[in-house]
Amino acid sequence: MPRRILIAKPGLDGHDRGAKVIARALRDAGFEVIYSGLHQTPSQIAETAVQEDVDAIGLSSLSGAHRTLFPQVVEELVQRDADDVLVFGGGVIPESDIPRLREAGIAAVFTPGTPLDDIADWVEKNVPERV
Repeated sequence: MPRRILIAKPGLDGHDRGAKVIARALRDAGFEVIYSGLHQTPSQIAETAVQEDVDAIGLSSLSGAHRTLFPQVVEELVQRDADDVLVFGGGVIPESDIPRLREAGIAAVFTPGTPLDDIADWVEKNVPERV
């Protein structure tokens, strides 16, 4: 069974081209991808992850709210006993914010210009296979 990845846009950020590009690249790499659309709350993202039984969540933020919203998604997963869902993120994120995000439970952060194959390879190596 292919690994299931949820791609989500938390908050009020209305730019989703990058998220759609990532979703397509992961799909083309053989993963099952669910795109939740724009303007999702951390609670909605976590609930979708549980309902869809995903293995990982890829968050995208261009609005600067990543320091708040990404950790909130992790917290919402913990509240739902779904802390085994791996969370990674990307977007316009300053290098100086990445250590803080990692401490908050974000497994990896991909910044603009990261090759799509690198992201797919990271998912392949870090998201456990389904049995």
